[in-house]
Amino acid sequence: MSDEAVTEPDGREYRIGELAEAAGVPVRTLRYYQERRLLPPPRRKGRIGLYSEEHLARLRMIANLLERGHTLEGIRELLAAWEQGRDIGAVLGVEKAVTTPWSTEVPVTMSMDELAALFPGEVGPASVERALELGIIEIDGDRVTHWSRRQLDATVTLVRAGVPLDAVLSAGRELQESMDGLAAMFVDLIATHVVGRLEEQDLGELTDTLARLRPGAQVTVEAGFAAAMDRQVRAAIDRLLGPLAT
Repeated sequence: MSDEAVTEPDGREYRIGELAEAAGVPVRTLRYYQERRLLPPPRRKGRIGLYSEEHLARLRMIANLLERGHTLEGIRELLAAWEQGRDIGAVLGVEKAVTTPWSTEVPVTMSMDELAALFPGEVGPASVERALELGIIEIDGDRVTHWSRRQLDATVTLVRAGVPLDAVLSAGRELQESMDGLAAMFVDLIATHVVGRLEEQDLGELTDTLARLRPGAQVTVEAGFAAAMDRQVRAAIDRLLGPLAT
């Protein structure tokens, strides 16, 4: 039989080799996509499988999503949502609203000697290892990157005021655990009461809601921490001044 494309009344159709060439992917990749149910089966004409323009469009969409950093499993879920009648642009909008990083901290990179100079006599193998474990720093060759310039400045201020670096790192671990607990609580609230109503809510509205929740969550934590600091500072002053008043 001829290997030329077959023209049907509803548009051009491709054999698997032709589709692979048009999409710019190997045939084995097309077969893999079919195995993973990313690509629907072809129309059968005898022993020949014929693919449509819709198959080609889907392959181009998959390539675009891969370039944007999506996994194949994530793409499969997006395509499933699309097939259920949801607008894939709206689905991607929700995904972007959920996964856009919350942190806006600016990292700072320096040499290990420059880092050690900020904390005279306190930077050694043990403290460096603790900072690595906490994710505070990353080391690439002879360069060290601290995840947040603001946090680095705050740590320098504490150490210069007399707080040992080891104590700051210990407090950092406790703070991380507390923040993880708060973040888990907010994620559970959003997952249960917002995303959990996905079938009842328009995706565009959900995207807007998630975007509005970001600053609200951050303000709640910042305001709560400020109030807690007020309470703790007053309590500490009372403990310190109490004996002097008697």
